Amino acid sequence: MPAISKGKSPFYPGQPVPLELFVGRKDQIERIMSRGVMQVAQGKPIAIYVQGEYGIGKSSLAGFVQALAEKEYGLHGIYASLGGVTDLTELAVAVMEATIHSGAVAPSRSEKIRNWLAKYIGKPEFFGFSYDVGALKQDAPSISTHMGMLGFLGEARNRLADTGVNGIFLVLDEINGISANPQFAYFIKGLVDTNAMSKRPVPLLVMLCGVEERRREMIRHHPPVDRLFDVIDTEPLNLSETREFFARALESVQIKVEPQALDVLVRYSAGFPKIMHLIGDAVYWTDEDGVINEGDALHATLLAAQEVGQKYVDQQVYRALRSRDYHSILKKIAQASPNEMRFTKAAVASGLTDSEKKKFNNFLQRMKRLNVIRAGDVQGEYVFNHRMVRLYIWLNSIRKAPPTA
Repeated sequence: MPAISKGKSPFYPGQPVPLELFVGRKDQIERIMSRGVMQVAQGKPIAIYVQGEYGIGKSSLAGFVQALAEKEYGLHGIYASLGGVTDLTELAVAVMEATIHSGAVAPSRSEKIRNWLAKYIGKPEFFGFSYDVGALKQDAPSISTHMGMLGFLGEARNRLADTGVNGIFLVLDEINGISANPQFAYFIKGLVDTNAMSKRPVPLLVMLCGVEERRREMIRHHPPVDRLFDVIDTEPLNLSETREFFARALESVQIKVEPQALDVLVRYSAGFPKIMHLIGDAVYWTDEDGVINEGDALHATLLAAQEVGQKYVDQQVYRALRSRDYHSILKKIAQASPNEMRFTKAAVASGLTDSEKKKFNNFLQRMKRLNVIRAGDVQGEYVFNHRMVRLYIWLNSIRKAPPTA
């Protein structure tokens, strides 16, 4: 039977999820909207830090609430990805570029923004327009201070006041590089505090997205940052949310999924958005008849496990985890919930064979040297350092036969 014609996959393993496929996060959304968006719409500046592990869906959550804030509360969204940014001048350039691209939900806003920043916009191109990089870099230092940035964002709001804009919603995502710069912590603290103390503060919601360690890093550089943010934790989705996601995504492309297959997709993705999209994308592209059965789902899970290992797990670790000697031990560790990042030596050892017990100490030491695990808070406890490694072990636990050495 010929393969069915494929359209656009509803899964986005390397990108934030589209708004129409966003599910879950009810508590986080309600908190951001009530304590953040609604307060800013009434004129009160707010700072929020969305924290969670890599691949947990921070960017998707930020994009969703930003779109909701634009539509329902008149905030103007500016989304700046800071990947590769390491100093404040580069940050300023990123925010200026993001501002030029903002306003897509309302053409009148987009036009006003581009008229205001016309000096930085070059000739039209296939994917939009080019930038006058020289002009951007020349002017960026003037908004690379907290006062300059506050003035820039305040002017953006003023330019858009007659289009129904009540405030600015600035998202700074992918902060891994810039958070290592001590000046970033001082910049954010100055931006938030100066605005809060102003007689006429800019109605501004500043949202940073990053892992918890990046927030801790900022605090180490400048301890007062600790009190700055309302911290929003992002955890794996629950079973019903994960089920809804797969059902909605596959239904959107007219693919049926059998109940047993849906159980497999839900079980092995463990509510982790990155894995949900990897498994979903694998099952979409391998499906040949428009119906996902249990075998299809298991096959997609194996493909996703391989991709997680190759893309997200260091190759030295990946090879070690796939060795014949360690495979049985890993499979027994994987029997615990994939959301459980801790295990005890005694609990695992109780299920090992005599031969495996002899190798267990060497296994633990090698995994520590490879930075896969670290010692826990109590004696005999170990903690996985990276969830992707933990999930790779979990996904591989469904293999019928051990891999080759």
